[in-house]
Amino acid sequence: MQWSTRTAGETEEAGARLARSRPVGADVFAVIYLNGDLGAGKTTWVRGFLVACGVTAVVRSPTYTLVELYDLGALTAVHLDLYRLLNESELEPLGVRDWAQPGYLWLIEWPERAGGRLPAPDLCVALTAEAGAHEIAVSAQSALGESWLLRARA
Repeated sequence: MQWSTRTAGETEEAGARLARSRPVGADVFAVIYLNGDLGAGKTTWVRGFLVACGVTAVVRSPTYTLVELYDLGALTAVHLDLYRLLNESELEPLGVRDWAQPGYLWLIEWPERAGGRLPAPDLCVALTAEAGAHEIAVSAQSALGESWLLRARA
């Protein structure tokens, strides 16, 4: 799936569209990697995703806290921003292994900073800031991701 967005609201709507088609249930474990340079719209996309899931709290980038948890009812969303990691070993003290199980949905900004210490993604969202627009490309990386994108296209 691909979008070209011109405003923050359109970028949030792109995230919301995938949120509305997300897998639900206590038996789901899903992972989304968000890739893009600073200012590409990763956190804006996540905000749209989480608001569409029912989050009413302010959704900010966890750049300094590294992780924020959001209760979605049947699932808990784990929003990670790994930009400030200097080394992948810094991921371990965050306790993320505890959330690598059914009932959790991970949204990971800057996943490349974690080396190979993250679960494989179901979806990859690539965001690129162009002159006057942001380009968003979503690709499936697993069977769960494929079914997710099929629901989003419907």
